[in-house]
Amino acid sequence: MDVVGTHAPAPRPLLALTLIRNDEAAVLSPLHRLWRLFPARQRRAFLARATASLAPRPTLPTPPACGGVAVVGELGRASGLGEGARLMLQGLAHLGVRTWSIEPGRRNQASGPLPPAGVPLLLHVNAPQLPGALLRLPRHLVRGRRLIGHFAWELPVVPPDWRLGAEFVHEIWAPSRFTAAALRMLIPDDGGAAIRVVPYPLAVAPPLPSRLGRSDFGWPDAAIVVVVCFNLASSFERKNPLGAIAAFRRAFGARTDRLLVVKIINPGHFPADLQRLQQAVSETANIRVDTRTLPRADIHALLAGADIVLSLHRSEGFGLVPAEAMLLGRPVIATNWSGNTDFMTTRTAALVGYRLVPARDPRGVFEAPGAVWAEPDLAEAVAQLVRLADDAQARRDLGARGREGAMACLGTGKLAQALAANGMSTDALEAA
Repeated sequence: MDVVGTHAPAPRPLLALTLIRNDEAAVLSPLHRLWRLFPARQRRAFLARATASLAPRPTLPTPPACGGVAVVGELGRASGLGEGARLMLQGLAHLGVRTWSIEPGRRNQASGPLPPAGVPLLLHVNAPQLPGALLRLPRHLVRGRRLIGHFAWELPVVPPDWRLGAEFVHEIWAPSRFTAAALRMLIPDDGGAAIRVVPYPLAVAPPLPSRLGRSDFGWPDAAIVVVVCFNLASSFERKNPLGAIAAFRRAFGARTDRLLVVKIINPGHFPADLQRLQQAVSETANIRVDTRTLPRADIHALLAGADIVLSLHRSEGFGLVPAEAMLLGRPVIATNWSGNTDFMTTRTAALVGYRLVPARDPRGVFEAPGAVWAEPDLAEAVAQLVRLADDAQARRDLGARGREGAMACLGTGKLAQALAANGMSTDALEAA
């Protein structure tokens, strides 16, 4: 998943494209860069073993849950897990559930007083990092509570180091059926944590764009604008921006009335990948790479101004950007595989066929023994781009159906069911 800023920021005035700097947009520290010199698999395995040996184990038998939910995660960061935590807070509030916000490791970890006994912790921290997060929390906050892990993963199998972290929760939530199927490999045959599909409840607080329009982004009025938006801190290969560029070029060549905008979040995190992208579009007048750091409302305005939103991903655990585009009424072209298919059908999105190939991530993050991901069919993508670019009515119809479908799929129903299964059924939840 890919985000910038916090959810629902304060409204910004028109033409407010002033760049901002924050800890998410800043260039990585020298120590962090040195750490990255070690192979990713070795880094993960070392940290998982070291922290798992020290972290507090979950209380058994499973404690009862009552009195609300404490959401734990990187709530102040521009990351998929951070945005998932913020969205879950909004969904819980919509259901009338009392919430607490806790960010491990921060000087003032909680947004207010710590939650009382009985309040479960909903941990938006992936399994390998979970023991480390628990170590950064006060011990009395962990002991005697129900611990629920909300894990996000983008391949059909999980790496071995996830198994250690999964032992530190009583229950696991996943944002999609695709991710849940992979996470079930963590659960022993003789019983263990339940796994529930709890998608991010985007529909309770749909994207709210700022007042920026196409002219504020420097887009020609008469051009059909295709937008690709992704976080460079996520996997470059998984997001497959080079595939999107190739499809656009095959569809439109150098036509000046067709424009591809590649919006990058966190451009400073992987300079080599940014250079690859810039080289791929060099001397191409109708493809632009936008590396500006914008508030979230301006990102939503950028998506809302697009004629088509394109995601030729190789895998998604959920697919936040396509979901937001659909809620904004934008027609979406996307790979017909992985987490996004929970809220996309051939009626609500232009889905592109694929073939499964071994997952190969040069960064070594999105890899696991036997893992595969999708290689989207560029010919199908080209055909969908041409069809929608040439037919304004088709774009309007698909955008309307996409919004209707996303609103129906991405509400609080599954969240209410998961809370009820944890013994937290209330009138508000039953009415959801």
